[in-house]
Amino acid sequence: MNDTPARLSILAGIVLLLGACAHVPTPLRGDYGDLLPAQAGSEAHIGAQVRWGGEIIATRTLPDRTCFELLGKPLRDTTRPTRVDESAGRFIACRSGFYDPVLFAEGRDLTVTGRIEAIERQRIGEYEYAYPRIAADVVYLWPDHLDDRRRASMWIGYRHGPWSVWGPGPFWWP
Repeated sequence: MNDTPARLSILAGIVLLLGACAHVPTPLRGDYGDLLPAQAGSEAHIGAQVRWGGEIIATRTLPDRTCFELLGKPLRDTTRPTRVDESAGRFIACRSGFYDPVLFAEGRDLTVTGRIEAIERQRIGEYEYAYPRIAADVVYLWPDHLDDRRRASMWIGYRHGPWSVWGPGPFWWP
């Protein structure tokens, strides 16, 4: 009996399930160019539609909007910023309304979509930096990485017995 079709069906099912795990959140879907924040520091790129993400450096609330200063990072297939020691350039994203700086805190991952509306020149120490400023249509705050680890360990954690110290620990350990 030839069980090759059955094995191929199982393998195809596994590939489909793994592919379903990495999806782009609905508000972030769409086609965007490859322009990076570091490349967009001139007026020539004003009006370009972008999807950028990164690590929040600062959140500033203004009377009618909130602006986020971000350290741009390469995006994963899911559009979540990667946790790598490299920069795609800094940028500012502003959206109307109030976004609480406690939730949108320094170090959190954020992905935005929108249009480059201006170039803002600010100082980083003694260096003058040209920040592309985005009029954001979407501001997507990603869950904290600690929450991701806890959720994952809940599913993969194991124990050999109630008093065992072998294994990664119970699901509530980070």
